[in-house]
Amino acid sequence: MNKVFAEPSFVLPDSGAVTDIHPKRRFDDTPEPLPVQSKVLVVNADHAPMESVAVPGPHQIYRNAQVSVKTRISQRLQPNEIRVEMLYAGVCGTDTHLLTNHSETGYISCSAPCQIPPRGRVMGHEGVGRVIQVGPHIHHVKPGDYVTLESIVVCHSCKPCKAGKFNQCINAKLLGLEKDGVFSGIVDIPGMIAHDITALIKSEEDLQALACIEPASVAYVACRNANMMPGDVVLIFGAGPIGILSAMISKAAFGASQVHIVEPVPFRRQFARKWADYVYSQAAFFESDPLQIDIVLEASGALENINCALPKIKPNGSIVLLARSGGAFSIDHVDHMITNEISISGSRGHLGGAFSRILALYEHGKLSPGSIVTNIIQGLDQLCELFYEKERILNENCKVLVKIKDYI
Repeated sequence: MNKVFAEPSFVLPDSGAVTDIHPKRRFDDTPEPLPVQSKVLVVNADHAPMESVAVPGPHQIYRNAQVSVKTRISQRLQPNEIRVEMLYAGVCGTDTHLLTNHSETGYISCSAPCQIPPRGRVMGHEGVGRVIQVGPHIHHVKPGDYVTLESIVVCHSCKPCKAGKFNQCINAKLLGLEKDGVFSGIVDIPGMIAHDITALIKSEEDLQALACIEPASVAYVACRNANMMPGDVVLIFGAGPIGILSAMISKAAFGASQVHIVEPVPFRRQFARKWADYVYSQAAFFESDPLQIDIVLEASGALENINCALPKIKPNGSIVLLARSGGAFSIDHVDHMITNEISISGSRGHLGGAFSRILALYEHGKLSPGSIVTNIIQGLDQLCELFYEKERILNENCKVLVKIKDYI
């Protein structure tokens, strides 16, 4: 991938409407502030759907992704939105997959729902910031409050939402993938995705920890979907942020008796030893003595691991798939699965109360999500440079944060 050295440029909002630079009066007779200009980290890609695929995924639609830093100007804040000055944002594996082009075809690796418009998509979906303005329909936060952000914007009106299954909202928009995200100095976002964390902020370390609440909540939902019980033996494939947070939460919130982690990258394997009873390379795990596993959490994207691990799973065990790869999944041990009533399910999202539970665990000292942070990048320009050396994120780090603004 060639580096893109982008000159700052003003980009119009998603609607294409020209931003009005004159203050307006709202119905409450307070003046609308002038639009705000800020740096953003943007991905651009060629739109080239594969003709041979009837319903292509993003990894079959977008090619030749490139990342650059630009300057954008805010729209007028909507009544149900808040304007947030971002302080820290987290780098997710999905971000790196969005920028990883296949060496032969050029198609991106990301198979998560994604829409990259011609003007580019502002990336990033994890983070904390300070509220600087609220729309007139917002009452749960106010300017000056600190917030951590969910990354799924739901409709509250479709059948899954009406049933309380918000993670499966059929009209959901994913921040940083289908809706402009938080790798930005200033973001305007729906107020419904913000959680007030002002009372928990005593230091810079609190901000860094609470920037990791979104992935911690994803891990919590996966453990809940696995029907994890006290005393269970848990096997986790992948020692990235989600895998390690799953290890923490398995014990802190669900009472797992043992956690085993399988990870191919030496740095991550060593790092994971703080939270696992046993850590293996793939070869060492499959050559080890037979284990009796209750729960398997697949957070690596290497689906072949599941097929190999099936014989080690106890009766009534469960397998939960978290990591997306866009690849096929085959099972050889179907009879073992049927005889032992082993379930396999997917797990997506962090909604349904997970944020509140993780924040409570943090408040009472039962969980330290900030302990997975291994690197803090200073500013969006440095983050852009790091994305051109993506192998460093995988091989030398667990969770990477970007510091966008100083804590005051």
